[in-house]
Amino acid sequence: MTFDVAILGSGMAGSILAAVLARNGVKVVLIDAGAHPRFAVGESTIPYTSAMTRIIADRYDVPEIKPLASFAGIQKRISHNSGIKQNFGFVYHREGQLQNPEEINQLVIPAALRTESHLFRQDVDAYLHAVAVRYGARPMPGTRVREIDIDPERGVTLHTDDGQQVRASYVVDASGHQSPIADQYGLRETPPRARHHSRSLFTHMVGVRPFDRSPTARLHRQPSPWHNGTLHHVFDGGWIWVIPFDNHRESTNPLCSVGLTLDPRRFPKDDRTPQQDFDDFLQRFPEIAWQFRDAVAVRPWVSTNRLQYSVKQVVGDRFCLTSHAAGFIDALYSRGLTNSLDVVNALAWRLIMSARDGVWSTERYDYLESLQQGLFDVHDDLAYSSFVAFRDYRLWNATYRTWKIGAVLGTMVLENAYFSYLRSGDDGIFRELEQTRHPGSPFPVSEQFNQLGPFTRDICMSVEEGAVTPEAAADRLFNQLRDADFIPPVFNLADPANHWFHATPPKMLGAVLWSRSQAPPEVGRTIRGAIGGFARSRLRPH
Repeated sequence: MTFDVAILGSGMAGSILAAVLARNGVKVVLIDAGAHPRFAVGESTIPYTSAMTRIIADRYDVPEIKPLASFAGIQKRISHNSGIKQNFGFVYHREGQLQNPEEINQLVIPAALRTESHLFRQDVDAYLHAVAVRYGARPMPGTRVREIDIDPERGVTLHTDDGQQVRASYVVDASGHQSPIADQYGLRETPPRARHHSRSLFTHMVGVRPFDRSPTARLHRQPSPWHNGTLHHVFDGGWIWVIPFDNHRESTNPLCSVGLTLDPRRFPKDDRTPQQDFDDFLQRFPEIAWQFRDAVAVRPWVSTNRLQYSVKQVVGDRFCLTSHAAGFIDALYSRGLTNSLDVVNALAWRLIMSARDGVWSTERYDYLESLQQGLFDVHDDLAYSSFVAFRDYRLWNATYRTWKIGAVLGTMVLENAYFSYLRSGDDGIFRELEQTRHPGSPFPVSEQFNQLGPFTRDICMSVEEGAVTPEAAADRLFNQLRDADFIPPVFNLADPANHWFHATPPKMLGAVLWSRSQAPPEVGRTIRGAIGGFARSRLRPH
């Protein structure tokens, strides 16, 4: 069997890439040791993820991918088992105390936008795998690759456990942590270069109470109900995710995804079962315990050691590792799917070109090296800073905003490019996004923004070392946000008392007016292009 591209792993990244390649005439084989449907995490989408999904669907002419870009699309085309996501919610807790109603944060996803989703991955992954196969990708489920031979001149030979040989011009490893290429060629960094340290235990549950009904949450004044979005309980040493699938009227799924992520240096893993580990943790936080009083796990817990892993090389002769094969930081901020789609978008057109012109040179794929390593380092800085900030609410309140502004403006970068592409049909618009000094950054057009992450990281390192108090660090971060030339003042991010962000029409109009007169030119163009394009799309007849 001979193919242009062999893809190892048929999760979301592998199946989307296979669908794109097959749709564009590339002969592709999709190999996986397992089969669909199956349990997977990485269930929460963000606006950046959905924007990239629309880009991939339209850029590569695979309309079946596009329903993933909105809650309505998923409900109509894929599955009623997925939930709705109308906000990112963060509730701060102190051990042994009732939650302080003033210590909450929320980013609201406006209803006028394409509402995000809680993906029931069993259904979504099986759907995407079927799309790839319908377009002509050769499926090889239940097939484990035992050995990989790479000849820089002639291509790749994959040897399977059942004695088959699969030949391809190029191999993409989208298999995740157990990457055959990383293992065989010794690509893992030991220890990983990440500053961040965390471990996790997670499962699906029934009986998880909506947090809005808790004694303290009734005093909260957040714009959107916690149960309508992804809820993060944060505390000194870690966080919990609560991702309900049953939070809308059309849901047919009673489950809720629950995960506890801890700094193993503070909360070391021991011989307790994951359920005992979770139950013992709940004893420390009465308000969180209230939400899980009636909860029961419906599948075995998964309990990990340290989550972080990295590679010293992403791209080599005739191979490339995608996001989760190359590295992982933490599920915090739902960056996993986003990073995967960033890599798929940049990799797909190169593979299509190579299949057409026969040039598989490593140099053609060099950008994937800087992109993937950049994505890893940017998220590492953010997760590390956040875990340090969890020890003090005021510092967390400041650090959280460095993520929030990147999430909002980063989405605008993609939306601006997408709407420009819809008008012109020029694929070069997306290739221009790769011409940046900051690969992996969500908002590469602003030099000042790309100094904010390292600035935040260094402040938090000083806090961790005891050289700066959390209060002083928070003051410095708020001052930095106040002086930033890339943040529309109407967003009000420098005000510690403003605990939520809601992209209302007046805020968006204010951002456009500011972008015309006060913003740096590249920032202003991005904001006007994104907001203007979205406004035109809302006015266009459907």
